[in-house]
Amino acid sequence: MTMNIGGEINFRHLAIEGVFKSRKTLLAHLLSQKIGGKLILDRTDNPYLQEFYNEKEGAAFLAQLIFLANRYHQQAQLVQRELFTDRIICDYLLEKDKIYAYQTLTDDELLVYERIYNILAERVPRPDFVIYLQISVKTLIKRIDHEGQPLERKISEKYLEDLVEAYDYFFFNYKGAPLLVVKADDLDLSQEDQAWDLIDQIRKLNKGTLYYVPESFQAKKTKR
Repeated sequence: MTMNIGGEINFRHLAIEGVFKSRKTLLAHLLSQKIGGKLILDRTDNPYLQEFYNEKEGAAFLAQLIFLANRYHQQAQLVQRELFTDRIICDYLLEKDKIYAYQTLTDDELLVYERIYNILAERVPRPDFVIYLQISVKTLIKRIDHEGQPLERKISEKYLEDLVEAYDYFFFNYKGAPLLVVKADDLDLSQEDQAWDLIDQIRKLNKGTLYYVPESFQAKKTKR
């Protein structure tokens, strides 16, 4: 049974993160339906993505700048429009842009990127609640094999390992907002019990970090 419990959720700006294939967009849609909120989805179109996967020189830098510009433009609109009277549910966190940048850019490119990023990041709103869908390299590879696009299948296992490690490190140190870390390898959002139990974890968390393991229906709160 689907119901709206929006009145029980205090947070107004939720961001969901995780490596690609972590089901973050699926979760964003589900939360929008069940607790209500304006859905903001990451723009994945990028004219330099094909050249990046083909390892063309300079393509990684151009692709990264396009992603950053798209995300900044989208986030900046949240300030200009009166969206904060309603809940916002976003399937990405702007800071994640830096995770990919550090995986793909050269030192010289990073210097330029950092300057641009720091200017733009000051001008966008920050979420007051973040969900991190944590999946293993094994799960990521399995999902790419079963449902990945041709370009995604070109990605090396070493890159995937580094990416998962970078995400874990980032969120282990994240203190920007209350953080719900979901061990999402076996998360099945089609199961009503799991979906509502996850929403219940959101409702419980006011500060710090909550670790949620769906398969055991247990969570441990860590105050930082």
